[in-house]
Amino acid sequence: MEKFKNYVTHLECGLTGQADYLPGEIHGLSQAGRPLLVRYALKAMKHELNKNDIWARPGGFWKWRELLPLMNTENLCALGETDTPLQPCPRLQKDLNVTGEILMKDEGRLPTGSFKARGLGVAVAMAKELGLKRLAMPTNGNAGAALAAYATKAGLESYIFAPDDTPDINIREISLQGGKVWRVNGLINDCGKIVFDGKEKMGWFDLSTLKEPYRIEGKKTMGLELAAQLGWSVPDAIFYPTGGGTGLIGMWKAFDELEKLGWIGSKRPKMFAVQATGCAPIVKAFNDGTKHADLWEDAHTYAAGIRVPVAVGDHLILEAVRESKGAALAVSDEDIEIARQQIGQREGFLVCPEGAATFAAYKRALKDGRIDGADQVVLFNCGNGLKYPMEEQAGVLDRRHPIDYDALK
Repeated sequence: MEKFKNYVTHLECGLTGQADYLPGEIHGLSQAGRPLLVRYALKAMKHELNKNDIWARPGGFWKWRELLPLMNTENLCALGETDTPLQPCPRLQKDLNVTGEILMKDEGRLPTGSFKARGLGVAVAMAKELGLKRLAMPTNGNAGAALAAYATKAGLESYIFAPDDTPDINIREISLQGGKVWRVNGLINDCGKIVFDGKEKMGWFDLSTLKEPYRIEGKKTMGLELAAQLGWSVPDAIFYPTGGGTGLIGMWKAFDELEKLGWIGSKRPKMFAVQATGCAPIVKAFNDGTKHADLWEDAHTYAAGIRVPVAVGDHLILEAVRESKGAALAVSDEDIEIARQQIGQREGFLVCPEGAATFAAYKRALKDGRIDGADQVVLFNCGNGLKYPMEEQAGVLDRRHPIDYDALK
């Protein structure tokens, strides 16, 4: 059995710091009911690993295996992962009259078409390594698709529950990739309750956002990859679509680990948690100055991926935003759609609504003076835009009559 060196030392509670959780055991939330964070022997890693050697490896996010919790390569369940492109947006810069680079990190290029592949790929691999057989989770769409694909690849069962207005394409891809899927007349937190209540009866492991330690580790590879792509540095600001917030928390963790390894300096990007005005619990908590976010009632937005009324990792999201001197910003569905069309028509990028929300928030931050026009910013497009409804824009021609070509101009 092939092995690579594993540097995990322990896990600790992200709220209390309690650090007596052992690796190699099955963990959910901490005793305080909050997310657990994986810790590594970074001093040893600093002397034994070379950042450029790691970056030169193939395999997408699996190349960071020493900074991941997996022990045995036989449990790695790969689906053709790749490093996602960091695309410059010069026309958007010109439109906004800014000199700082606007870069779009296009996570839609990953397996199953979204950044959920990172977290679920690692979480499922760890589930296999720990001997779990049946996994369950609530989803707004893309996470369920990623779980179904990776669980099937790993030979595990997956049970997935989605709000009844989840895009049809997500439901169908979950099923086609081997997942057992149900629509539920409620929101994602209602689906989460079904998963929680069914644990004893069904014998499944709850893979809900941040209710196990390893999705964070997969998502943190966004930060590792971004730093490497920028020549082992970080941008001035990151705008990230925030529902459960796993990726924002993961990137913040990645930057801390990279600095301790000596691979980047002490500079940190301003972290902007982007939500929709119809579901903005993190924004409200940020503005209110509280440590935790209350349940958001009557949550609604067409950007379904950020329609998360309550996040178990709220305090970790807020800590990262505040420590980085960033902000939590809410944008309207109307502004999201305007941004989506502007990105597509000016840069040729077909982004998902959640990704478009980051550009809408960037424009808001510029207007409010939260960032400078000279700042280099990274916007995260979290999913393939082809998964989402698009307005009909085509004209109609009758081939049986002469075509008025002048009218086409």
